[in-house]
Amino acid sequence: MMIRLLAAALAFAAVAAVPSATAQQPAAPPAPAQPTRVNADALSSLLFVRRVDAYVALHRKLEATLPELPGHPTAVQLDRHAESLARLIGEARSHAKKGDVLQQDTRAYLRRQIARALAGPDGPEMRRSIMEENPGKVQLRANSRYPEGVPVTTMPPSVLAALPRLPDHVEYRFIGERLILLDVHAQLVVDYMDAAIQ
Repeated sequence: MMIRLLAAALAFAAVAAVPSATAQQPAAPPAPAQPTRVNADALSSLLFVRRVDAYVALHRKLEATLPELPGHPTAVQLDRHAESLARLIGEARSHAKKGDVLQQDTRAYLRRQIARALAGPDGPEMRRSIMEENPGKVQLRANSRYPEGVPVTTMPPSVLAALPRLPDHVEYRFIGERLILLDVHAQLVVDYMDAAIQ
């Protein structure tokens, strides 16, 4: 009996002295974080709208320095206000060039969106109406006034719905196959892209 108790005590001591296998093994390293997948079109749209927002912030800042228009301004007063605003914006963006706002990835994205909108059953008719208002070869420059005498086209609602929503003061317009970002208060071409309609 004594021998059995002694053997049991020795066996218990031996087990207690040996660290468990789990205690000796280091903790498994955490699994590497999976990279967040970003939709390229959504990112392109977001960055584009941020660039337009930065332009609108500049527009508002500069317009606040001009004398306020009366409650019911005349056409002459509106035109003078627009000219003054366009001059201020033009000076503040003196280094602006085509593609600053409508960058390459944005242009590709907008072309795809416009093509999808024009691929519907009403597409051929919309395309005809856009091209009917084509004023021909018009000289365009980013950061300059919209060409005088050139009609401002309306955007087909389905095309407009396919494009990123713009903040106040800036609107999309077509001149033939070109898409323009137009500052409607200053009548200024913020930026433009060729071959918007393939």
